[in-house]
Amino acid sequence: MFNTTENPATNLYMNSTTPGGPRVPLPWYQFPVCIVAPYGFIFYFGVKVFNLVAGTPCNILVIWQIATKKRDVSTSDIFIFNLTILDAYFCLTTPIDMVNRLLLDDSRIWYFQRFAYGIKDVAPLFLVCICLDRYMAVVHPILFSGIRDNKIRIGISVVVWGFILAYGLTKCILGVMSVNEVFSGVILFAFAVMVFCNISIIWVLRRSVAGKEEMHPVKKKAFKMVLIILAIIVVNYLPPVALMPFVSYYSFVAFRCQISISVFSIMDLSCSIEPLLYIMKMDRMDGRCCGLSFCGKPHDVKV
Repeated sequence: MFNTTENPATNLYMNSTTPGGPRVPLPWYQFPVCIVAPYGFIFYFGVKVFNLVAGTPCNILVIWQIATKKRDVSTSDIFIFNLTILDAYFCLTTPIDMVNRLLLDDSRIWYFQRFAYGIKDVAPLFLVCICLDRYMAVVHPILFSGIRDNKIRIGISVVVWGFILAYGLTKCILGVMSVNEVFSGVILFAFAVMVFCNISIIWVLRRSVAGKEEMHPVKKKAFKMVLIILAIIVVNYLPPVALMPFVSYYSFVAFRCQISISVFSIMDLSCSIEPLLYIMKMDRMDGRCCGLSFCGKPHDVKV
């Protein structure tokens, strides 16, 4: 199929499968045919390392900050806390994932890996909860004032956790294809809801300052925050939504070696981007280390 005398990478792959050659498979591709397009896998492993090095400590910091917060508690903190736990768990599975892919190829560990990826697949549901919570606070403030009880959010979190664990176990036991349609539906639903909520929030905030020279500081912070969330949605979740309907039109090499691995790597980056943005939001208040969430000033947004 490939001319091994003209392609050094092919020779290395062949040597890795022969008794006298190295036994470690090439780390930058999963399928032999991907030897012609290895860069998607290089990007994939780069993202994995970045999540481990940057995402893990950032997620742990956010978990600690929310868990120890006594003032300036946001109604969305419960959802952010749960999302951060999922992201931290996924980042911590990186060493196991990489060792099994590159060295062991143990079928029992693959069950664990599929469960971890199942958890990550539907983690955006907590981002949907955050967007809906802020949508109610900004667009329907009167109704929101009657549902500020955190017991409601804890109940919603329990339901979401139940769905996430059921999805992860199904993917773990029955395989990737068993949840493929569910994954597509969840991503499309999450993307549509999050875009609707954030555009509605931006519209309301912009309309509230029409004719005024300057936006109120509270509304300005809320406006910046929803713009950041909208950017996360577009960057991390638009690619799979845009590419999934056209899967049948791609060749195996294009889809498996370039498109799918790159798209899911971009989704995985959300594990680091989300806590980093949360920390930046805290640290950029008035030029101090004590930020928006730490200081608890009277004018902070409690969304």
